[in-house]
Amino acid sequence: MDITNKTILITGGGSGIGYEIARLLSEQGNKIIIVGRTADKLKQAAASLKNTFAIPCDINSEQDVNKLAELITSSYPDLSVLINNAGKAFVYTHSETAGAVEKARQEMETNYFSLIRLTEKLLPVLKNRDEAAIVNVTSIVAFSPVAIIPTYSDSKAAVHSYTLALRHTLAQDTNIKVYELMPPTVNTEFSKEIGGEQRGMPASEVAQGLIEGIQQDQYEIGIGLTIGFRNQFFINEQDAFQVINQR
Repeated sequence: MDITNKTILITGGGSGIGYEIARLLSEQGNKIIIVGRTADKLKQAAASLKNTFAIPCDINSEQDVNKLAELITSSYPDLSVLINNAGKAFVYTHSETAGAVEKARQEMETNYFSLIRLTEKLLPVLKNRDEAAIVNVTSIVAFSPVAIIPTYSDSKAAVHSYTLALRHTLAQDTNIKVYELMPPTVNTEFSKEIGGEQRGMPASEVAQGLIEGIQQDQYEIGIGLTIGFRNQFFINEQDAFQVINQR
């Protein structure tokens, strides 16, 4: 798929992977819309990029998402790429005092339910384009969980499943291609608690890998360690689980 001269919306675009994706795509003649909860942070990010616009929006708020969808429909009807990148994670291990239910509820709301809501709201706009795409950002943990981010892993596995079904369905009668970006640990503020600064790959490399994957119509875009780990998982699930949890 050609990923130039398009209007692209990126959730969580004010920092980390989302910001690097916005930066690279803005340099390729695209119009970029970055979405996030913190208005000042978002405006600062947009000001540092070419042809980039900031729209504050809490994707967990149905009211905010409805307003966003209305704005996109009226002001950016040429939207052709949606990148669902925003995420939330808690670092903890399961125990009787972990509070896993509340943590899982927040992670699933941000990482899964809100992604589905926004995608559904923007489908009518995307369907009007001759060439369109949806990118769902999951993780290496979509295949096998990491025990210190257990319910975050669950949420990414759910998005992986959703992405497979969405891709199959939209391929029947639309021009919308559905991609999945699967990074390993990345050096961002988001992953600092799980060692991202020490062993995470640069967010810029993840962004570059996404662009190359889309250009090659690679629907499941594994980055770095995810490629080998995915293969190992399908050979021996238990061995893969042990490997990822030793890291």
